[in-house]
Amino acid sequence: MAENTSGMTRKIAEFIVTTHADKIPEEAYAHAKVAFMDWLAVTLGGSNDPLVEKLIAFEKALGGNPQASILGHGIKMNISQAALINGSASHALDYDDTLVSFLGHPSVTLFPALLALCEWKNRNGRDFIDAYLIGLQAGATIGVCAGLDHYMAGWHATATLGHLASAAGCSRLLGLNEQQTVYALGIAGTQASGLKRVFGSMCKPFHAGRASQVGLTAALLAQSGFTSAQDILEGPQGFFEVLKGKVNPDVMALLGLGWDVKNISQKYHASCHATHSPIEAALSIVKKEGISLDTISSISVRSSKLAMDAAWVKLPSTGLEGKFSIPFCVANALVTGVTGVQAFTDDNINNPKIKELIEKITVNLDAQKTALESHVEIKTVDGRVYEAFSDILQQIPPLDIKKDRVEKKFWDQAGSLLDEARIKQAVSRINDLENLKSMKTFVEGL
Repeated sequence: MAENTSGMTRKIAEFIVTTHADKIPEEAYAHAKVAFMDWLAVTLGGSNDPLVEKLIAFEKALGGNPQASILGHGIKMNISQAALINGSASHALDYDDTLVSFLGHPSVTLFPALLALCEWKNRNGRDFIDAYLIGLQAGATIGVCAGLDHYMAGWHATATLGHLASAAGCSRLLGLNEQQTVYALGIAGTQASGLKRVFGSMCKPFHAGRASQVGLTAALLAQSGFTSAQDILEGPQGFFEVLKGKVNPDVMALLGLGWDVKNISQKYHASCHATHSPIEAALSIVKKEGISLDTISSISVRSSKLAMDAAWVKLPSTGLEGKFSIPFCVANALVTGVTGVQAFTDDNINNPKIKELIEKITVNLDAQKTALESHVEIKTVDGRVYEAFSDILQQIPPLDIKKDRVEKKFWDQAGSLLDEARIKQAVSRINDLENLKSMKTFVEGL
């Protein structure tokens, strides 16, 4: 195997190993704490999803050492199982964050493995959040180089990039050297997979859990001397050649100079992010113009191919499918005004008023749109036409507003599992995460 000492894989490994925590701005840590609170909220919220129950039953049958907590269940399993189950739970509601450069959902691939590892090794909060930021930046850098061609080819980037991001974060947390980190990326990269074809099924959240689990495994194997290719990203028949993408020197030159965590977009609707811009645009029209729903004759949504591929379901038959249906999400938002997890039940899918409005909604391709932006046009029976545009990924609120919204979301999602005192304690500890001496104590206090 020819040695590559100057390629992208090694440069990312060098970044993971040599970036000193003092070089990371405090603003990045502040955004990361918001991201963790959001991740914990959706993990607790998704902890009783049928997917999670099936995974727990499956892993219990296999056995394992009790090393890390399964959130919301009061049990411990081995760290690999915890990363898989908590990662799957955190994506089960499709209520978790998105990052444009990551081409998907970063936190669900990073936090599960890092939290399990920190609980097992009893690491502190600063190490935990430092590893998250390093892993996120590595994954985002690879994501920019992979580009939309990767996603549009049918790869679920949360899964593919998530394998590598998790390996990067876990390598950092374990203190691997540069060569071990190169191998960890290689071990994770050769397993990177996940197809968008499974959207709307249990396999989509399973992708997140597997990515986190594989990244953790890769780092632990590399620590033991397990080898892999040294140019998994840029090498012949490597990640980019096979799964689309190419090394971008301009992007690589910026590695370590900026922190993409500030661009993370948290969700305030519990559905695929491709549905959010249509929801926001439609709601803004009805609110601004005071339109009564019974006066609407038609609603036209214009979105990108990316958005239409992700949220392709026209008439959902289950609550889970509803999360990937632009027509349902728009109709539900207008009819009920409830877009949290309560909206995506099988009963609500069959709401006759929602079904009636869905029949008036068309979703059309707009070749000028490339990401998740959307244009909505509402016509009323008297011939009037109202229009609005929304780009949810560009309308990210300032940090203080983000923090306030996410804290409310945490109270909402954790309320059925934690009492008021424990919720307050968790919020306080997350806000002071960089000074927390034991992540094991934090997890066991939930």
